[in-house]
Amino acid sequence: MTKLKDEIIVELKSLTNQRNIEGMARFGIESSKAFGITLPVLRNIAKRYKNNHELALELWQTGYHEAKLLAAFIDDPKKLTDDQLESWVKDFDSWDIADQVCGYLFDQYPGAYEKGYQWIKRDEDFVRRAGFVIIVALSVHNKQMPDEKFEAWFAEIERYSCDERNFVKKAINWLLRQIGKRNKNLNKQAIEVAAKLKLSDSKSARWIGSDAYRELTSDAVQNRLKAY
Repeated sequence: MTKLKDEIIVELKSLTNQRNIEGMARFGIESSKAFGITLPVLRNIAKRYKNNHELALELWQTGYHEAKLLAAFIDDPKKLTDDQLESWVKDFDSWDIADQVCGYLFDQYPGAYEKGYQWIKRDEDFVRRAGFVIIVALSVHNKQMPDEKFEAWFAEIERYSCDERNFVKKAINWLLRQIGKRNKNLNKQAIEVAAKLKLSDSKSARWIGSDAYRELTSDAVQNRLKAY
């Protein structure tokens, strides 16, 4: 498998795009070990190696930005382990790594919901972000999950809304908006939370609340929910 991993890294290096690397840095993405390859290109490459768990582990270990993304796209979710989730989350060094890995792979782990609670308690920027994003992913992909599971997260959204770190507060805002778009019941509760946060003494909480309130009360969201 090591030979295949080496061949893939050679291919990734051949696709290096310096302009994209500079763009990544402007968007707050760690680019010191990046090739500047776009997601559509990576997803196309991933089609050749689907559900290859061993290769995914090897690619992740290289530390290259795009190799990590590729690892998430090709891994076999049925072979995920708690140790792997804990090992990989420690290596999260960019918001896009956290988002893609959680949204494409980790949300399929049987203990994904519980991981959200565990990770938001940790102080590392991208680990806490991952804790919220993994619930975002469940809210999008798990249509059968009962409202109660998401209602429990309103308290966590309020608790951590004072975290001023940009990538954390944006993840919290994302979760509040996403929960509020699942159905009418959750929408009503999410709007109430957003309204409360708008009045907070915390600048971060006020931003989260104001932005979420604006979207959740919008005609676009309300009209879509009426259709259900």
